[in-house]
Amino acid sequence: MTDAGRPPAPHRRIAVLIGVAATVLAADIASKAAVVALLSGRRHVRLLGGLLTLLVARNPGAAFGLGGPSVTVAFTAVAAGVGVVIARSSRHISSTPWAVALGLLLGGAMGNLTDRLFRSPGPLQGWVVDWIRFRDCPTFNIADAAIASGVALIAVLAARGTAVLEAHQARGDVHNEPGAPPALLLVPVPVEPGPAPVPVEPGPAPVPEPAGPAEPAGPAGPP
Repeated sequence: MTDAGRPPAPHRRIAVLIGVAATVLAADIASKAAVVALLSGRRHVRLLGGLLTLLVARNPGAAFGLGGPSVTVAFTAVAAGVGVVIARSSRHISSTPWAVALGLLLGGAMGNLTDRLFRSPGPLQGWVVDWIRFRDCPTFNIADAAIASGVALIAVLAARGTAVLEAHQARGDVHNEPGAPPALLLVPVPVEPGPAPVPVEPGPAPVPEPAGPAEPAGPAGPP
């Protein structure tokens, strides 16, 4: 426990999230660079009897070709927002599966965001490079595949009731231990003073009772 009453940050889960995101981003950038260098201006490459086709396609919309040029800037802002939200919540991820799922989303969002920032026709409006096409499926790239996988894993975790963020105490709450009922804070309550006692007026002094008649002296005894 830290001095603020909060459990230590889950460094291992953060490392998993960053590792997954970095792997997806690196694979996406490298594959797009290779495809643009090798397949630009060439015919499609068909593999597995036409089940898989490799080609160079430019996508101004979202993943799997959704949207169009008019919403390119909006998709750029969404990708940046996803990255910020995941980065800010990474310290409180509840489990390793959630770290993997959010890492897939983060890596995929950053992969396509890189295209939108640095490819033509210009910053924030760049068209994403798609190069994988299965029969009867839209063309996509590694970033799109990572986003789809992350969403699918999130759906499984949500169906199982696995919370995305771990429960933790608010910063500065030093009175309660995790799992214990809230401590009662005793505050002294001022008591209103009662009425002052009223002095009792002294009564008349008691009158002494008169002495009774003196008893006669008895006969004097023999001298």
